[in-house]
Amino acid sequence: MVCRQCPRNCGVERGERAPGGVCAMPSQPVVARAALHFWEEPPISGTRGSGTVFFSGCPLRCVFCQNSVISREGYGKPVTVPRLREIFQDLIAQGAHNINLVTPTHYTHAILEALTEPLPVPVVWNTGGYERAETLQTLEGKVQIYLPDLKYLDSGRAKRYSAAPDYPEAATAAIQEMVRQTGPCVFDGEGILQRGVIIRHLLLPGGLREAKAVMDWVAGTFAPHTVRFSLMSQYVPLGRAAEYPEIDRPLRKSEIRSAQEYMAALGLEGYTQEPDSASGDYVPHFDLTGV
Repeated sequence: MVCRQCPRNCGVERGERAPGGVCAMPSQPVVARAALHFWEEPPISGTRGSGTVFFSGCPLRCVFCQNSVISREGYGKPVTVPRLREIFQDLIAQGAHNINLVTPTHYTHAILEALTEPLPVPVVWNTGGYERAETLQTLEGKVQIYLPDLKYLDSGRAKRYSAAPDYPEAATAAIQEMVRQTGPCVFDGEGILQRGVIIRHLLLPGGLREAKAVMDWVAGTFAPHTVRFSLMSQYVPLGRAAEYPEIDRPLRKSEIRSAQEYMAALGLEGYTQEPDSASGDYVPHFDLTGV
C-alpha cells in the first residue's frame, strides 16, 4: 500500500511485512500488548478496565517517549485483520468498557476492516494527536471516543522534541474534526464515557507556558461542557530525554501546582493526576499479552 495516512504523507510502499515510512512499520498490524488497562482517565478505565490494544510504530519521534520499545524499536507481533477482530472480542468478553486503540493511525486501513461490523462497546482512538483530518473522516461512525494529545502549540518545541514542526497545525485541525464527529461528551449512568473527546496534555519540565497556551486554546475553541481536558503530570525522563538537559529531570511540584491552578481558573472540566503518577512503574509491560 502507498501510505498517506498521517501528516508525514510519506507516500512509501508499505508491504505486508517490509517496514516503510517514518513509522517504520509494515501494512500488516503489529501489536505488542492487548489487555484490560486501569490507568486511563476515570471515564475510560471505569471499574472493569479499558480493553487496550498497543500498536507498534509511531508517526512521531518524541524524544521522551515512555513506550519507545514499541514506538521506535518496533517490538510486537504481526496479526491479521481477523485476529485483530478476535482480540477486540476477547477483551470485550473480559468485561472491557471499551476498545482502546493506542497509536493506531498508521494501521487505519486494517482497523477499518476490523470494524466493518460494529462492536457492542465504544471504540477509543488513543493518539498522539498527529493526524490528518482526511484520515479521521474515514473513521466517522466507527470510532465513538477520541483521546488525542495536544502536545505543543509551539512549532519549535514540536520540532525539537517530536521531529514534527507542523504538529500544532495538524493536531488542532485534527481535534476539531474529532469534536465535529462526536459532538459533546456523553456518559452512561455509571459515568463511563460513551461518546466524545478528551484532550490530553503532558506537562513537560519547563513547559508551563506551553501548557497554559494549550489550555487557552481548548477553552477558547470549544464551548463549555463540549470536551474534557486531561492535564497529565506523569512525566518521567525516559527515552532519549538525557540528550536534552532541559527536560532531563522530573517535574517540580510548583510546575504541577501552577498548571493545575490555571486549569481550574479557566474552568476547564476534566482530570488531573496525583504526584505519584510520575513513575516508570506505570509503563505497561510489552510482553505480547493477549496477542
